[in-house]
Amino acid sequence: MKRLSLVVLAGLFVVAGCTDHPTQAVDPVGPSPGSDLAMSSSAVAGLGALETTGNHIVMMRNQRIPNNFARDVENLGGTIETAFGTLGVAVVSGLSGDAVAALEGLNGVSMVSPDYLIPLELPTDIQASEVSATDLIQNDNPETAFFFPRQWNMRVIEADVAWAAGRTGSPGVTVAILDTGLDYNHVDLQGLVDLDRSASFVPSDDAFVESFFPGAHPVADLHFHGTHVGATVSSNALAAAGVTSKVTLVGVKVCNVSGSCPTSGVLAGIMYAADIGADVMNLSLGGLFLKSANPGVVSIINRAITHANRAGSVVVVAAGNAGFDLDHNQSPDGDHFPSLYASYCDGPTTVCVSATGPVSGGVTGPWIDEDAPAGYTNFGRSAIDVAAPGGTTGGVVWAACSSFSLQIPACQASPGFIVGLGGTSMAAPHVAGVAALLVEDLGANRAGLVRQRLHQTADKVGGNGNHPFYGKGRVNAASAAGVN
Repeated sequence: MKRLSLVVLAGLFVVAGCTDHPTQAVDPVGPSPGSDLAMSSSAVAGLGALETTGNHIVMMRNQRIPNNFARDVENLGGTIETAFGTLGVAVVSGLSGDAVAALEGLNGVSMVSPDYLIPLELPTDIQASEVSATDLIQNDNPETAFFFPRQWNMRVIEADVAWAAGRTGSPGVTVAILDTGLDYNHVDLQGLVDLDRSASFVPSDDAFVESFFPGAHPVADLHFHGTHVGATVSSNALAAAGVTSKVTLVGVKVCNVSGSCPTSGVLAGIMYAADIGADVMNLSLGGLFLKSANPGVVSIINRAITHANRAGSVVVVAAGNAGFDLDHNQSPDGDHFPSLYASYCDGPTTVCVSATGPVSGGVTGPWIDEDAPAGYTNFGRSAIDVAAPGGTTGGVVWAACSSFSLQIPACQASPGFIVGLGGTSMAAPHVAGVAALLVEDLGANRAGLVRQRLHQTADKVGGNGNHPFYGKGRVNAASAAGVN
């Protein structure tokens, strides 16, 4: 038995009727990258409207980097920061406008794109309430987690049924969390994060980590998003339960303290996770792009995801929070956007996840219609594979908050803080956790079969066939684990 004091942060969607303790609003520090609520047509502004890192991504025609490419870049005043030979892609710094044009004209170069910063979609309001817990019991039953009574999401996917049958995951299965990092000190994540294989691909964040938390691993989560996502996949279930409690997590930092994700960092993270043999990758990030603005970026993403699939990794991706009809490229306002690309959801062989949540119930329930489509979720038969709990005004998804967080400094007080959030970012890790259970049964390097089994074992809450909001259905952990 482990005795701790638990402080809980309630998310944007917490209802005023919560009477456990008074709540207090907490404003994240720094620029707010967006909202988990339904977004307007401004969600699609074209790639040209996004900030860039100042670097450029170069794609070759034949997926091969020419022998003289480094010399040519140097002659133009640039430097190769990273090269992905198997993709025929390189990241180059130090290029002026004229040099970019000259590079585009080199033999073998297909396109040169700015290295765009893609923002995460996150809540802008967070409320805090303090809850004391004298007994947080550490054992093999995740239902003893302090916050399990409020975790409608785990019950709706029948994770508790899987746990009762002994299916809590295997440490031999690895899920890479491509996000803002992980708080490996959090009570729910201690011992679950493989720090030897965790890595950061956001150099600007590395300096912040060393400055604010000297000696910490570069994967330390200065935001909070990645920690919440990771603890939804796998958790010690002291504060809040995850889908599993023994699956190994690898932190792959591809987004910075402000919640912005350099395309080059995400690309590097996908390649790295595939090359270290991650069984599952979770990408709770992305955006809506116009292919016409820069088709080369789409090609780069597709090349990386194809590489991951061939390496045997199951790539799970959040569908996005703009409320878009991806079948008709239409916004909630009725505006039409031809040639729309949802990254990384539209990548080949990805598992694209939409979000569900109760229409009412709030913090303590009872929760009504937990499988209702979330109002913010993107949808479409052509895009969605499966649905999973993402949280709504009727009930949030609870999971760990990072004690390294500079966005929510209150979380630094103790490695036992919890946040309640909503979004497709929260839905995707439910699927990643279920995929980890399938990998345990089916074996490694079976990405295609795992994807198929996710479809087959999902609950057909929208009926048979392919539903625009649910895809093949809402995931079911017990069915995937073969225990019901």
